[in-house]
Amino acid sequence: MDTMTNTNIAAFETSMDTSGNFKAVLKKSQSCGFAHYRAIFWGKTSFGFAVKAEILTSLLGSMPGAAGLFLRSKLYPSLFASVGKKLLIGRNVTIRHPQKIRIGNNVIIDDNCVIDAKGETNHGITMGDNVFIGRNTNIYCKNGDIFIGQNVNLSASCIVVSSNKLTIREGTVIGAFSHLLSGGEYDYTDKMPFCEQRGIKTKGELVIGRNCWIGAGVTVLDGSNIGDHCVIGAGAVVTTPIPKDRLAVGVPAKVVKAI
Repeated sequence: MDTMTNTNIAAFETSMDTSGNFKAVLKKSQSCGFAHYRAIFWGKTSFGFAVKAEILTSLLGSMPGAAGLFLRSKLYPSLFASVGKKLLIGRNVTIRHPQKIRIGNNVIIDDNCVIDAKGETNHGITMGDNVFIGRNTNIYCKNGDIFIGQNVNLSASCIVVSSNKLTIREGTVIGAFSHLLSGGEYDYTDKMPFCEQRGIKTKGELVIGRNCWIGAGVTVLDGSNIGDHCVIGAGAVVTTPIPKDRLAVGVPAKVVKAI
């Protein structure tokens, strides 16, 4: 059974590498439903790993209280590529492609988050020590990489997505409902309908510098790097790079003073 499923997984991933569009692949692929599910959720893993991951997340994912936190902290680390000490994972956290996720010491992932490292050729997601991920936050790759430095705080309901490379450097605080986008653009000059495009066009790497304060509801668009020790006012839309030691506000964000 494992050999047959591995063959189906390989066929699925080959077609995914070519098209990059899950919907198109699902229409064309003849492999079984579990092969689809396994490739999308768990990636290039063994059948045994997928079964273990299903059991752990099904039994423990929604378990409330101290018992749930304790059991997830002890049993979930075996799913990841690497994990430091004292990992705390809240309820109903969705984890995809965990063997491309690396987590440091003293990391907290609050309730209802999505941590998704999917991609055919990417490195995945790396979190440094003392990172906090607020509830309902989604961190996901579209064949890109995400690096979150130590002591970074991502507040509730943020979206962090990368089809290139996205770096949040040490000590930065991201306000609630903020969106950080590295890539993910569509080509409006292409005759192909948007729904059939991969949506991974990018202007380059996105870097949020050290010791920044990104206010609530901020959107940082593809390629709009932010230097060290910057403050971005609530609701701003960052469309161009911001030099270090600056306060920027507005739509689009404009520098109003040095700090």
